[in-house]
Amino acid sequence: MFRRRSDDASSSATALAEQDDNLPRDPQAPKGRPTPKRSEAEAHRRTRVTVPKDRKEAAKQSRERMRSEREKQRTALLEGDERYLPARDKGPVRRFARDYVDSRWSLAEFFLPYAVLVLVLSVVPSNLLKLASTLLFLLFFVLVIADFLRLGFGLRKALATNFPGQNAKGAVPYGLMRTLQMRRLRLPKPQVKRGEKP
Repeated sequence: MFRRRSDDASSSATALAEQDDNLPRDPQAPKGRPTPKRSEAEAHRRTRVTVPKDRKEAAKQSRERMRSEREKQRTALLEGDERYLPARDKGPVRRFARDYVDSRWSLAEFFLPYAVLVLVLSVVPSNLLKLASTLLFLLFFVLVIADFLRLGFGLRKALATNFPGQNAKGAVPYGLMRTLQMRRLRLPKPQVKRGEKP
């Protein structure tokens, strides 16, 4: 059982292996090529993967890769290049939501400057000005909410018309949050002028 094979048995095994090599291979076979030797496979694996020599070098390579990706994303946000945008801004649905919001005037984009103005007026020693600024702020807040509702329903309807059957989940809040930023500060930069159709 544990004896060594005789020479004639080993020679017949090699003859069978050579005979199998001479047979034409089936093109549908999963392998279709001889198994590489272990030394060849290891050499191929070493050349294919470049492993850094130490942790510092690995960290440096990782930082460089992250820095280049951030730079690509920054230029994409400034120029509107769809390939390198962050995941939250990618896709035709999000692009349509951005263009829809950027092509319209909205009160929400003036919310922060107006809030600063109200804050300055509230510091003034006159009680009448303080009361007037507070009332005006509340009125402006109600108008911003009404504008949000108008813009949100319009965007939802436009998305349903232009992208039937596609997943538009999160596109309406995405567009509404974009209206809170002043137009010059929006990223990705607006690609349409006011009044244009998206």
